[in-house]
Amino acid sequence: MARRAPAGLGKSGRALWAGTMRDYELSAPETALLTEACRTADRLAAIAEALDGAELVVSGSTGQPKAHPLLASAALQVTALDTLVRGLGLPVGEETAGRRRSAPARDAALARWGRNGAA
Repeated sequence: MARRAPAGLGKSGRALWAGTMRDYELSAPETALLTEACRTADRLAAIAEALDGAELVVSGSTGQPKAHPLLASAALQVTALDTLVRGLGLPVGEETAGRRRSAPARDAALARWGRNGAA
């Protein structure tokens, strides 16, 4: 499987690609998901750069205050990135491959049992 990052990725996308490919051997469908995750990471970085120093509340068409339109775009990209990364099904932290829990389930287990498995 190709280990080289797809052409056109920015700094954030290349970093995500390199870190993932260093630690995991991905199938072709997983590589496609990772590619989209990397592109999404680049879009998030571009949005963050555009919002850096910008007013978060802007004037709407009739002068009313409204949230900067890029805030909604950022939220959509975060959701997309989360969906793509979850689709890869890679283990997180101490989890092992094939035994990944949802984030709420993992948090609940850690809250109940702690990190050492004792209540």
